Amino acid sequence: MICTTVREGDDCVLMTAKGCGYNEGHCLPIVDECNGCQRCAEFKTGNYCASAPDPSLKWKNGNCNLATHVKTVAASKKQKINPIKASKRR
Repeated sequence: MICTTVREGDDCVLMTAKGCGYNEGHCLPIVDECNGCQRCAEFKTGNYCASAPDPSLKWKNGNCNLATHVKTVAASKKQKINPIKASKRR
């Protein structure tokens, strides 16, 4: 349905006929870590995330899994070689 609270005119999955279905009754604005993300949208009432009603919860335990501006790098583990086994391989 179309949001009628803070993100007016935006299609929202939390919107019902009775109003916003989110537990606080409206979406919360973005946090500082969200700046630069492509999912952020500016409305008359402020900047809001198009995917998460409370962006601070997404950043609570590290990086947001929906953030488009954060690049994750796979850490390569350097394998420890047992010197005894290495000498036998020669």
